[in-house]
Amino acid sequence: MNASSTSAATPGGDTILVIGAGGQLGLELTHELRQMYGASNVVAADVRAPKDAETAEAGPFELLDVLDKNRLEEVVRQYKPKQVYHLAALLSATAEKNPKFGWQLNMDGLFHVLDAAVDLGVKQVYWPSSIAVFGPDTPRQNTPQLTVMNPNTVYGISKLAGEQWCEWYFRKHGLDVRSLRYPGLIGYKSLPGGGTTDYAVDIYHKAVAGQQYECFLSEETYLPMMYMPDALKATLDLMHAPADSIKVRSSYNLGAMSFCPREITASIQRHYPEFQVSYQPDARQQIADSWPASIDDTQARQDWGWQPQFDLHKMTDDMLLHLRQPVTAGV
Repeated sequence: MNASSTSAATPGGDTILVIGAGGQLGLELTHELRQMYGASNVVAADVRAPKDAETAEAGPFELLDVLDKNRLEEVVRQYKPKQVYHLAALLSATAEKNPKFGWQLNMDGLFHVLDAAVDLGVKQVYWPSSIAVFGPDTPRQNTPQLTVMNPNTVYGISKLAGEQWCEWYFRKHGLDVRSLRYPGLIGYKSLPGGGTTDYAVDIYHKAVAGQQYECFLSEETYLPMMYMPDALKATLDLMHAPADSIKVRSSYNLGAMSFCPREITASIQRHYPEFQVSYQPDARQQIADSWPASIDDTQARQDWGWQPQFDLHKMTDDMLLHLRQPVTAGV
């Protein structure tokens, strides 16, 4: 079923398919790819029709449940993408509430994409992993690329398994699969989506709205974080790097900054001195306590030149600048 669009992708051309285009990362990555490659050559796909006009009308859109393998293959045959960005997943806190579905979506969806790529000639697949692959026995400070990995969440277990399958498809089938272990992602274009690090998005919205914020993590909980422009840059830098420079075919560690709720509150209070935060840790605290506090991403820096551009204060300044602007239709 085509829910689309004002323009059609060029059949057999340099088409790109983004699965999960309606999510926090998918929305912004789809926009960036359309800016780079032309709107008509980037196909957005999601299980629901997009709410924003930018995604729905700027280029092709397809309704797609990645668990429907036949439908996925139909879309791949129709557009013949050279790249597939597979972003559809159930995030950490949400997956803990529905563990069997979390496993099914995160794993079967990945298998369907990898198999379709091998069978139908897709040249490159991008699949995001996460710091959730690490566990309570992992070194928390400067977590290395290769270390103990025993995740204790459904999301982390599925991501670790997915990393190994991506590497296997590269070794067995020669499929050019690339992946990054994202830290918490922070952006102003979409609301939180069920992740343990989502407090660092919601807190900015509350500050701009003149409201107090009740944080579900303790004030000294350090976690690795990244501003969305850096996440987009890292993703595209990785995908544009020569294949022989990609030494890690499971997933790369990726770092930018680490902070705790107390520090992000202080950063916001530079702009909103009256902003108040209280702390009521819930089940997500246990998840956060099992994750790294900071990341060693030396391998990514060496292999393909990764370098973040935003620190905490620079991110806060930019987030608040955009959130204070009036919302216009379709943005």
